[in-house]
Amino acid sequence: MEKAVEIQDLVKDFRTPGRKLPLRAVDRVSLTIAPGEVYGLIGPNGSGKSTTMKALLGLVQPDAGTCKIFGNDSMQVDSRQDVGFLPENPYFYKHLTGAETLRYYGKLCGLRGKALEGKVKELLELVDLGGASDRRVGGYSKGMLQRIGLAQALVQEPRLVILDEPTAGVDPVGSREIRDLIFDLKERGITVFLCSHLLEQVQEVCDRVGIIYRGKMVKEGPLDDLLSIGDQTELILRDASPELLEKLEAMIRSEAGTELLRCGRPKTTLEKLFLQETVGRKHP
Repeated sequence: MEKAVEIQDLVKDFRTPGRKLPLRAVDRVSLTIAPGEVYGLIGPNGSGKSTTMKALLGLVQPDAGTCKIFGNDSMQVDSRQDVGFLPENPYFYKHLTGAETLRYYGKLCGLRGKALEGKVKELLELVDLGGASDRRVGGYSKGMLQRIGLAQALVQEPRLVILDEPTAGVDPVGSREIRDLIFDLKERGITVFLCSHLLEQVQEVCDRVGIIYRGKMVKEGPLDDLLSIGDQTELILRDASPELLEKLEAMIRSEAGTELLRCGRPKTTLEKLFLQETVGRKHP
């Protein structure tokens, strides 16, 4: 099965003045994202999240390793035809309206005439900015700017959308709206690669999560697996008597009239896992 994103042993070093050895921003990071999946990459500031995304987008040249988008090397221009990108702090021409902004990006993608106008209208409605289409972008709130930014990332109908801190500086209402937009992208079958510091939001929307720390991937996998507490098991029962609660699982299964709703490992939270894998780690 073709992978939407495949990063293998990615290494990126930066050389800075006054430093003899290069600074390793990304140290042999590997991850894969399946088509239609929502993947969250989280880590402290300076951990290598944005550098990993920039390498995938072909904005920085890896020193080692490979990055592929739908099987194509990300350093090849053709690989970006299927990608929409929303940077952490998108910049738009403040004198343009929301509709004019999308028309501009639509024309860059080759859209013209009725097809362009139809796409502009569709995207403005999708991000709930239809009522602000004729307002200048310079008067938009932070949340509105992020939503118009997400709309421009979707102009070319990408199969992969990369979002770098999409809710940075956005109030709780705006954050919730962007979360709902991510759900909508998933329903459309669009793959989402998300970088965010809002762990609760990542936990809500992501299928898989990677935790990067000091340039290394320290934890990665399906969200449910990562949040399971390995040495514990929980049983959730409905209408069970106090006496029945004292019996073992085998006895519960054999007891007539009792429904075993779930048997599995209790979950931690993404925040606790994140702190455990970053703040709780001993520095080398």
